[in-house]
Amino acid sequence: MTRTRNPIPPFTAETAARKVQAAEDAWNTRDPETVAQAYRVDTVWRNRDQTITGRDQVIAFLTAKWDRELDYQLRKNLWAFTDDQIAVRFQYEWHDHDGRWWRSYGNELWRFDAQGYMTHREASINDRPIGQDERRVTPGHGELPTW
Repeated sequence: MTRTRNPIPPFTAETAARKVQAAEDAWNTRDPETVAQAYRVDTVWRNRDQTITGRDQVIAFLTAKWDRELDYQLRKNLWAFTDDQIAVRFQYEWHDHDGRWWRSYGNELWRFDAQGYMTHREASINDRPIGQDERRVTPGHGELPTW
């Protein structure tokens, strides 16, 4: 019996939004093992300039990411969807080991298998230094600002 990861395709506006919120919630745990469970074992990612293949590489990538991106907080919004694909826009904020704060902006394209596991993730991300007083990302709360 094949396990499913709800919601599963084909997506509706409601189920796509639930999938996006589930991803945001998982990433905000900053637990690579938890996050990796949403991806198929042979998932393929393009993240910035890196290609990541398989859950083991996802876990290694996220472990290194959250070792360098401290106090990470993410917000995702649904951009568009088809039967088995979702596009999101996101912002996250974090600080480095020197105490400098950053806001990272981007878009992701996701493709899912019939069981609801993500098979492909493409992420384009830009970073901008910010002051701690400029922080505005609050997980789970409304639409992201456009600028």
